[in-house]
Amino acid sequence: QVQLVESGGDLVQTGGSLRLSCAASGRIVRINTMGWYRQAPGKERELVADITSGGRPNYVDSVKGRFTISRDNAKNTVALQMNNLKPEDTALYYCYADVLSGVLRRNDYWGQGTQVTVSS
Repeated sequence: QVQLVESGGDLVQTGGSLRLSCAASGRIVRINTMGWYRQAPGKERELVADITSGGRPNYVDSVKGRFTISRDNAKNTVALQMNNLKPEDTALYYCYADVLSGVLRRNDYWGQGTQVTVSS
């Protein structure tokens, strides 16, 4: 089984920075896309950023210019550097990974979530 472990969530003031990290372990042949979703109370879960195995990043418009996603394929890790945080960034952030575990064994896996709270 594949497990994703997240860390880095915290309470910060508007304009502050946080760095989220996620490490995947278990039966992994290759991880295709890795990324971060977030969900605030009463709102739908949305994709924040993702990155391909080749290192091509993608961001939701609301975080462009503020967040940076990166990955280390050798370590099966992905990180999200979040700068100039705003109250609207407050949410539970989930790491995900599209994992190939073997022949006909491809699934999306999710972390447990890490809370980011930005005070005004």
